Amino acid sequence: MPQVRVHNFSISLDGFGTGDGITIDAPFGHAGERLHEWMFATRFWRSMVGEPGGSTGIDNVFAEQHSIGFGAEIMGRGKFSASTGPWTGIGTDDEWRGWWGPNPPFHTPVFVLTHHARPSIEMEGGTVFHFVDASPAEALDLARDAAGDLDVRIGGGPAMLRDFLAAGLVDVAHVVQVPILLGRGVRLWDGLDALDERYAIEAVSSPSGVTHLTLTRRR
Repeated sequence: MPQVRVHNFSISLDGFGTGDGITIDAPFGHAGERLHEWMFATRFWRSMVGEPGGSTGIDNVFAEQHSIGFGAEIMGRGKFSASTGPWTGIGTDDEWRGWWGPNPPFHTPVFVLTHHARPSIEMEGGTVFHFVDASPAEALDLARDAAGDLDVRIGGGPAMLRDFLAAGLVDVAHVVQVPILLGRGVRLWDGLDALDERYAIEAVSSPSGVTHLTLTRRR
């Protein structure tokens, strides 16, 4: 049966999933790339960007799951763009197409949660961005229809992922705790009291210093 999954979502030791001061030039604000350096070092990532080498250990094993078995993704507006409000004034106005270039790495329909309507954008490689003003449950219905027999990926950022976890809509979540302190930004765990009562949690430490947390919803 298709599942709703999170993969490779990185947070700091103090629980921040993104930094403060997000701009077009700094998609994760003052965090920079520090939350994701563990993944950049893997063979999975390096092969995806056309570079040789990379680690093949536990980090790579987890990272590879990001591309397996998904038929659709849901992301928050903050993952797609640094702007808020109407789709203007963000460097390229309403022509902004995300940070990933003409061929984004999703290769599925992607549902971007936003309060501001915008026509869908078809990209290379099978990615189509749809902009929907919907609740988590409503967005999930749309994504499930698009995914068919495949899983739906919840892509973040932290605020929308928190909403999906709070609503009990996530079956499996892979969260990577990175050994840095950010001090400010957007936290993932706030308001998710007693999450361990609803999810079984496993932790696997990596030689890179990160800890892979897998949350599986209790049946």
